[in-house]
Amino acid sequence: MARFLVRRVLLMIPTLIAISMLSFAIIQLPPGDYLSFYISNMEAQGELVQDAEIEAIKARYGLGQPIAVQYVRWITRFVRGDMGRSMQWNQSVRALIATRLPASLTISLVSFLFVYLVAVPIGTYSATHQYSIGDYIATTIGFIGLAIPNFFLALMLLYWYFRATGRVAVGFFSPEFQNAPWSFARLGNLLSHLWLPVIVIGTAGTAGLIRVMRANLLDELQKPYVMVAKSKGLPRLKVLFKYPFRIAINPVVSTIGWILPTLFGGELLASLVLNIPTISPLFVGALLSQDMFLAGSIVMILSSLTVLGTLLSDVLLAWVDPRISEAI
Repeated sequence: MARFLVRRVLLMIPTLIAISMLSFAIIQLPPGDYLSFYISNMEAQGELVQDAEIEAIKARYGLGQPIAVQYVRWITRFVRGDMGRSMQWNQSVRALIATRLPASLTISLVSFLFVYLVAVPIGTYSATHQYSIGDYIATTIGFIGLAIPNFFLALMLLYWYFRATGRVAVGFFSPEFQNAPWSFARLGNLLSHLWLPVIVIGTAGTAGLIRVMRANLLDELQKPYVMVAKSKGLPRLKVLFKYPFRIAINPVVSTIGWILPTLFGGELLASLVLNIPTISPLFVGALLSQDMFLAGSIVMILSSLTVLGTLLSDVLLAWVDPRISEAI
């Protein structure tokens, strides 16, 4: 197991290096740069940008240097914890991300727990009660969840919540708790707002995972060893959880690596619709203004979390099925 973990961790290093190079290159692909965006913005406001100011901005952000030099300068500072300075906000990128990342992580992690805690039991029930009314209901909900876009679901829930309560469920806190110190009342207010983005973000992932769990468990329950166990009169739950469930859960565990970036993608639309101050609106603004330090740092952080999610899924798979770590 230790050898398996070391190999997986070592593979993360070239993966992150390749991601950093690709991310920086993609951010640089659109024509122009922040300087051209800044100049056009100022001219649209009727202000003239002096040549001295242009040169000062170039020197400050290294915009006049080749892309390779800019990348090396950025990534070496990033590794040391210096993410540069946001051109758009004129603030430290590290400080900007630090104010938004906790909200993004909270929503994504709670949505992650919601997806698995709901999908696995429903998928198991649907497989063990094939063609029952509950199976049909779960299948229908699964298809609806996959078909409805996140932003549309968010708008519908906002409308229904407003019709039912007369209040608008946007943001993380109500106005009276926005800047209040932490207390049980503020925590309760947070939870009263958190359920909406969690449902919006987790619905599609839950629906897809229900289908995966149901299909794999159905396939496993039809194998001869399960029929032999049933014929010997073993308890139903023991027959289910001894082997079929443990084998069927493997593909579900392996989805952790790709479901985390999916949740972050869903969080983008949910945050914009529900007006939640997460990292996603910050990222969109950075891309629109070609704020390469801010956009590149966010891409690297999200990519690192995705790679860590893949590592977590590999470790859990090896723990659930030791044959995986022994085969590698």
